[in-house]
Amino acid sequence: MSYVKDAPKTSTTLVVRSDSHGRITQTRDPFYSLMRRLFQEDATAERGKEFILMIEERQRNNNPLKTSEWKDIIKELDIGRASFYSMRNKLLGAGLITTRNQEYRISGQFSKELMDMAKWWWTAVLGDNPENMDK
Repeated sequence: MSYVKDAPKTSTTLVVRSDSHGRITQTRDPFYSLMRRLFQEDATAERGKEFILMIEERQRNNNPLKTSEWKDIIKELDIGRASFYSMRNKLLGAGLITTRNQEYRISGQFSKELMDMAKWWWTAVLGDNPENMDK
C-alpha cells in the first residue's frame, strides 16, 4: 500500500496570471494569493498559509517544527492526515518548504527557480540583456 506522505515531492503546478491586476503584490494578502495559485480550494490555501507561518515562527524562535509533530499540526489545522500530507507535499514540491534533519524549514528554492526561469525567458526568448530586467 502506498501512502500520501511518501508521494514524490519533486514539482507542483503554479498558476501564473498574465493580467497585471492579478499580481500578488497588488493584493491585500499576498501570502494567501500565492497559496491560491498553488491550491484550488480556499480552505486548503488558508491551511497552507497557516502551515508555512507555523514553520516560519518556530524557525525564527530557534525551535523548528519537527516532522514528528504531524499529529499536533493536523489537529491545529483541523485537517485529515492524507489532506495534510498532500498539502505538505505540494509545498515541498514548489520549493517553499524543505525537510532537513526531520525538521520543517522555509526554503529559498522557490525563489531561485522563479528567478532562473525569468532570466532564461528574458535572455533566451526575448533576447534581452539580463541587466535590463529591472528597468
